[in-house]
Amino acid sequence: MSVAKVVEISASSPTSFEDAVKNGIEKAGESLRGIKGAWVSEEKVDVENGKIVEYRVSLRVSFVLE
Repeated sequence: MSVAKVVEISASSPTSFEDAVKNGIEKAGESLRGIKGAWVSEEKVDVENGKIVEYRVSLRVSFVLE
Protein backbone atom coordinates (compact mmCIF):
# COMPACT_ATOMS: atom_id res chain seq x y z
CA MET A 1 0.00 0.00 0.00
CA SER A 2 1.26 3.48 -0.75
CA VAL A 3 0.24 6.81 0.70
CA ALA A 4 0.57 10.09 -1.17
CA LYS A 5 0.76 13.66 0.05
CA VAL A 6 -0.09 16.86 -1.81
CA VAL A 7 1.71 20.16 -1.27
CA GLU A 8 1.00 23.52 -2.88
CA ILE A 9 3.86 25.55 -4.31
CA SER A 10 4.20 28.75 -6.33
CA ALA A 11 6.60 29.20 -9.23
CA SER A 12 7.34 31.88 -11.79
CA SER A 13 9.06 32.57 -15.09
CA PRO A 14 9.63 35.64 -17.23
CA THR A 15 8.97 33.49 -20.33
CA SER A 16 5.71 31.49 -20.08
CA PHE A 17 3.28 29.57 -17.89
CA GLU A 18 4.78 26.33 -19.21
CA ASP A 19 8.25 27.42 -18.11
CA ALA A 20 6.91 28.42 -14.68
CA VAL A 21 5.45 24.92 -14.24
CA LYS A 22 8.76 23.36 -15.31
CA ASN A 23 10.69 25.56 -12.86
CA GLY A 24 8.34 24.65 -10.03
CA ILE A 25 8.57 20.89 -10.60
CA GLU A 26 12.35 20.98 -10.95
CA LYS A 27 12.75 22.98 -7.73
CA ALA A 28 10.29 20.76 -5.83
CA GLY A 29 12.26 17.73 -7.02
CA GLU A 30 15.31 19.02 -5.14
CA SER A 31 13.63 18.35 -1.79
CA LEU A 32 10.69 16.02 -2.51
CA ARG A 33 11.26 12.40 -3.55
CA GLY A 34 8.68 10.31 -5.36
CA ILE A 35 6.83 13.09 -7.20
CA LYS A 36 4.05 11.43 -9.18
CA GLY A 37 2.15 14.36 -10.63
CA ALA A 38 1.05 17.96 -10.38
CA TRP A 39 -1.79 20.16 -11.47
CA VAL A 40 -2.04 23.89 -11.96
CA SER A 41 -4.56 25.40 -9.57
CA GLU A 42 -4.04 29.03 -10.58
CA GLU A 43 -2.30 31.15 -13.20
CA LYS A 44 -1.46 34.86 -12.85
CA VAL A 45 0.68 37.44 -14.61
CA ASP A 46 2.54 40.51 -13.38
CA VAL A 47 2.16 43.50 -15.68
CA GLU A 48 4.33 46.61 -15.88
CA ASN A 49 3.74 49.42 -18.35
CA GLY A 50 1.14 47.35 -20.18
CA LYS A 51 3.46 44.36 -20.74
CA ILE A 52 3.63 40.96 -19.05
CA VAL A 53 6.86 40.75 -17.05
CA GLU A 54 6.28 37.55 -15.04
CA TYR A 55 4.13 34.44 -15.39
CA ARG A 56 3.13 32.84 -12.06
CA VAL A 57 1.50 29.50 -11.28
CA SER A 58 0.24 27.79 -8.16
CA LEU A 59 0.86 24.04 -8.37
CA ARG A 60 -0.41 21.15 -6.31
CA VAL A 61 2.31 18.52 -6.34
CA SER A 62 1.65 14.93 -5.28
CA PHE A 63 4.34 12.57 -4.06
CA VAL A 64 4.46 9.13 -2.45
CA LEU A 65 5.48 8.95 1.20
CA GLU A 66 8.30 6.56 2.03
